[in-house]
Amino acid sequence: MIDILQFVPLRPEVQRELEARYRVHGKDRLDEVAGIVRGVVTNGHSGPPPEIIDRLPKLEVICSASVGYDGIPVEYARSKGIPVTNTPDVLNDDVADLAIALMIMTARRLVASDRYVRTGKWPAGGEYPLASRASGKTVGILGMGRIGKEIGKRAEAMNNKVAYHSRRKVADVTYDYYPDLVELAKASDFLIVIIPATPQTEKIVSKAVIEALGPGGILVNVARGAVVDEDALVQALVDGKLGGAGLDVFVKEPQVPEVLFGMDNVVLQPHVGSATHETRRAMSQLVLDNLDAQFAGKPLLTPIL
Repeated sequence: MIDILQFVPLRPEVQRELEARYRVHGKDRLDEVAGIVRGVVTNGHSGPPPEIIDRLPKLEVICSASVGYDGIPVEYARSKGIPVTNTPDVLNDDVADLAIALMIMTARRLVASDRYVRTGKWPAGGEYPLASRASGKTVGILGMGRIGKEIGKRAEAMNNKVAYHSRRKVADVTYDYYPDLVELAKASDFLIVIIPATPQTEKIVSKAVIEALGPGGILVNVARGAVVDEDALVQALVDGKLGGAGLDVFVKEPQVPEVLFGMDNVVLQPHVGSATHETRRAMSQLVLDNLDAQFAGKPLLTPIL
């Protein structure tokens, strides 16, 4: 039986399959099994770091149950001849759905108005203050990959104009392309962020970008916290230089800047972009399928290239 080191659990039904096919060890047994481990199951946050990779002389593959892989030293693993896989495509719809939901929820102040009802303020307070519409506007998308395209479809279906910024113009996309992110922010009512976290994208949504979006604009982040200058974002919200924010991700998760808690123009989520039964099941299955392909001598299904 092939030995697998597991950093994070898979969905229960897939975990059972994993344990039926492989000898699975928790990372607490690293010292005992380092010399025999041939595969690692993890996610994009949990490593393994280079020092652990160096302790696994027989390691053949790292399979991650996430699309993002900023917590995995992919280049280092590749330099050791160890491929890394992730789980693209299967979560596109869920993340796109959440991005649009955050856009609508923030613009319409749905969390705050829900609280207005639940706390019994409606009878005495009367009509809730007017909010902003989420249709007939300009939606800027930072990142026009698989998920960005799905977000664009949904935004367009709501009678919004869609524009985007990415490293280069995308051939099969007809939306307006902005080579300058600040200019995209200026032209947008909403800026939806869906790019990988890399050294090149760290704080790409800068103070200048946030202030270009302006006091009527809304920022939605369903990517990674590191791609936004969180301090500048918080300050812009405090100062009224940004209209609102819908945030699923943060720099130091699960820690969130507490000043955001009291803001009615901010919607906060605990990094749930792919958090549905259906998608997490599919992500787990893809991890197992990649492991099976590796040890059957077949091509990996979703290697990170």
